[in-house]
Amino acid sequence: MEDKRNLHLKVQEHINCFGDSDYLQEMSEIPRDQDTSQAALKWLALAALHGINANAEKISLKKDKSGSYTVQAEYRKSGLPSPESRVGEEIMNTIRNITHIEGAKGKMPLSLGIRDSSVQLDIKIKSKEDGEKLTIEFPET
Repeated sequence: MEDKRNLHLKVQEHINCFGDSDYLQEMSEIPRDQDTSQAALKWLALAALHGINANAEKISLKKDKSGSYTVQAEYRKSGLPSPESRVGEEIMNTIRNITHIEGAKGKMPLSLGIRDSSVQLDIKIKSKEDGEKLTIEFPET
């Protein structure tokens, strides 16, 4: 059984590991990862790194009625590599465990250490009959 209290630390470790990588390239390889727990942590770290470095306003992960996930970045209206359904589901579970957002709607801050500094992201989750949406909002730089 995985200790959910350490998920935040594991995201931090992934941020340190992938800090010098091509974030979008790494995200596009996530669907091939067999370990969905690690894939979810990796995706969260890469989304945070990409959002910060690309000066994104927010990145959203949206689940539709069919269970498929899509990713949208708001700095420019273009999609990012999307995780497959099993990884998308694990991302949603992981972020709920880290932030303790329960229920159909919630918002919580999430502080992440990145190298020698830190950033505070706002995490929003909305669930409706037709799907679920996770939004990671980045601070203005």
